[in-house]
Formats: sequence, C-alpha cells, structure tokens
Amino acid sequence: MSTPLATASALGNPAALARVNQLKAQPRKPGEASFFFYDAHFKNAAVKILPGEYFVDQEDLLVMTTLGSCIAACLWDRVARVGGMNHFMLPEGNGDSGRYGSYAMELLINEMMKRGASKSRMEAKIFGGGAVISGMNSLNVGERNTNFVIDYLKLERIPIVSKDVLDVYPRKVCFLPASGKAMVKRLAATNTEALVQQDRAAIQKVQPVASSGGSIDLF
Repeated sequence: MSTPLATASALGNPAALARVNQLKAQPRKPGEASFFFYDAHFKNAAVKILPGEYFVDQEDLLVMTTLGSCIAACLWDRVARVGGMNHFMLPEGNGDSGRYGSYAMELLINEMMKRGASKSRMEAKIFGGGAVISGMNSLNVGERNTNFVIDYLKLERIPIVSKDVLDVYPRKVCFLPASGKAMVKRLAATNTEALVQQDRAAIQKVQPVASSGGSIDLF
C-alpha cells in the first residue's frame, strides 16, 4: 500500500504512480526483483534490485541497486529497446542462485531474449567490485567478481561499452531499460553498514577461483 507521503510526492506524475501499482500487482518469476516504489527525485516508477535478483523491462522505469564488492551488469539491445540489470555477490557457487555470477548472467540474458532481444545485439555496462571492507583486500572478492563478468561477457561476445568498477567505493546505480542510459553515484564509506554486512556474507562463502571508462552519467 502506498504511504501518504509517497502518494503526495507522486501527484506531479500520476502515470508513474499508476505504473508502480501495476508492477506490484503482476506475478513475479523466481529471482525477479519485486520491490517497486515511486522515486521522488527522478519522479518516476522504480524497482530496487537486491542481491541475487534481476529485472528486465522495455520501459524507462528506474532499475536501481547499491553495490559494494558485488557486481551489477546492465545489458541493453538498442534495436529491441529492451534492457535489464542483475546483482550478484560471487562469481560461482553451489546451486542455481542469482547470487552467483554464472547463473545471474544466464537469468538476465535469457529473460532479455524472451522479450525480443538478441544476444548478438546486446551491449553491457558493468558496475561495482569495490574493496569496501578495509583489511579484506587479500580476498579480492570485488576483483574476482569484476574479472569474472569481464571474462564472461568476452566469451559471450557482448561488448562492454562502459564500466565503473574496482577501487574502494560503494556505488548506487540507476539504469533505464528502454534507452540503455546508466547513472552511477560513488558513495562515501560512511553509513554503508548494510553493504559491509552483505560483503562479509559473500566473503564467508568465497572459495579460491582461478578500470573505469565509457559514457556513464554521475548523479
């Protein structure tokens, strides 16, 4: 149910609020993001991607996530005008889970193809892989995640047109699926306890496994 504040803030864009309510009413597939809300800053419908989730659409609602050592891959087909984002914590692991990069990438690519996208036309923007926990750099979780997604996309022949990865920053990412536009904000290291806990959970599961550029808007 929309809060009075959310409803009031959406009065300037009733179509966006209607879109949020429509999305909330639709059935969701396993692993598909389901946290829909009205973003007052962008005055648009939005969906938040949690670790292990993905979302694909053909409209320019905001697809958003926040990253530490995790990776978000944003894929887009400029002909079909369909795009999507995932959020994974580790390159590989046991079981079929979107928390692992290999399965998360398959989920995203397959769902986009169901919406009319072609793998041969897909392009990628990748984010995350930051070393946000001091003293944990020796485990290189962010670096492993980054290397995995770069290698995976190269193998699938999906070009990376822009990226903002590695370094020590947490990041907030917004993606518009119809236009393929991506925005990233590098966050301060303060007030990121939830991200640190998320990264520690990933580090506990990590097993030994074999920079920036492009056109990305800051906001």
